[in-house]
Amino acid sequence: MGASVADELSASQESYISVCQLSLYNYMNPISVDNVVTTYRFYAPLYDRLFGAAFEPGRRALTQAVRNLRPSSLLEVGVGTGLTLSQYPSTSRIVGIDISTHMLDIARERASKLPNHDIKLAAMNAESMDFPDGSFDCIAMPYVLSVTPNPEKLVAEIRRVCRKGGTILILNHFSGSRFWWFLERAVRSLADKIGFRSDFCFDEQILKYDWEIESVKKVNVFGLSKLVVIRNT
Repeated sequence: MGASVADELSASQESYISVCQLSLYNYMNPISVDNVVTTYRFYAPLYDRLFGAAFEPGRRALTQAVRNLRPSSLLEVGVGTGLTLSQYPSTSRIVGIDISTHMLDIARERASKLPNHDIKLAAMNAESMDFPDGSFDCIAMPYVLSVTPNPEKLVAEIRRVCRKGGTILILNHFSGSRFWWFLERAVRSLADKIGFRSDFCFDEQILKYDWEIESVKKVNVFGLSKLVVIRNT
């Protein structure tokens, strides 16, 4: 890990409450596949209005990182309604998966308006993907890691389908910010209702793995989310 990345991680940790050591955050509220499917069936027609503009700065940072990489093949895990599709390089072979068929219906409509892009969309559980090992140069995962029922299974799968030396981009909310702490605590018990976990620690979900973290960037209002760029080792 380079000095600049180490400094960034150190600064990030200093600005966070040590929530990973508090009993409040030691247990992640469970989310089931049924919870996710049901929640995003409800969100699908509203998603762009509820979360489009609010989370767009993070999406722009993620898609810019992909454009800089110009991968031959890209997998977006949790493609949702397809808000990122038009911003990916037209030279990349793009595959988007999501567990919600209702979200995918909207994504397919978006993709149909991008004739210069090579886009394939499929309904799939990202914790058990159908792709062979090392299928993609780059994996983009926007706002998914704290939504999936079993984050460790998802991480294992994205590492499996990303080629060795490829790039994994994780865009997600991580708990512990002093600014967001009260809200995180208030909605913690509602994980299965609102479709995501507010108690999601960076140390436990990112730093514990033996991959190579290349950069960490705060995005969205008041640093609500982080864009983490990882080399798949």
